[in-house]
Amino acid sequence: MVKIIFETHGTSLDNESGLSSGHHDTDLSKLGEGQARSLGLRYSNTKFSAVLVSDLKRAYRTAEIAFAGRNDIRIIKDPRLRECNYGDLNHHPDIEVAPKKLEHISVPFPRGESYEQSNERIKGFLEELLRNYEDRSVLIIDHQAVRYALECIVNKRTLQDLISESWKWQPGWFYELNEL
Repeated sequence: MVKIIFETHGTSLDNESGLSSGHHDTDLSKLGEGQARSLGLRYSNTKFSAVLVSDLKRAYRTAEIAFAGRNDIRIIKDPRLRECNYGDLNHHPDIEVAPKKLEHISVPFPRGESYEQSNERIKGFLEELLRNYEDRSVLIIDHQAVRYALECIVNKRTLQDLISESWKWQPGWFYELNEL
């Protein structure tokens, strides 16, 4: 079993502009940098075997800022932890992308991927996590698609339900990953 704490990355420049980033590589806003520092304070006395992030700036910069100066924290980037690839709709307005998400649970976004494909990509990462971090705790700082995958795999929720829900931030989601 692997204990996972999942945190979202800090607010990005795209978030502030009302854009759905997908695979577009945007940086953190000033607000996001402050959120990253707060995240670091929240876990200042917590030991993790690793902090895992996607290779997109908004995720790994959150981790770098949160754990600056902590030599006991190892930050590992993995592209399998990226947000869902919205293809032609990467970096498009939320009001254009959000209504289309339910249509792309199993059908890929044009020149992108479906949420099911995103879950499979993340599932491969989680299989490796089970092998390499058994009986340990990790922190994943990442994107909504990773939380969806964790909710589907660990809590047996459906993508339909998850995508239909209103987004509500919270300070960490906790998972115990036993098997896939």
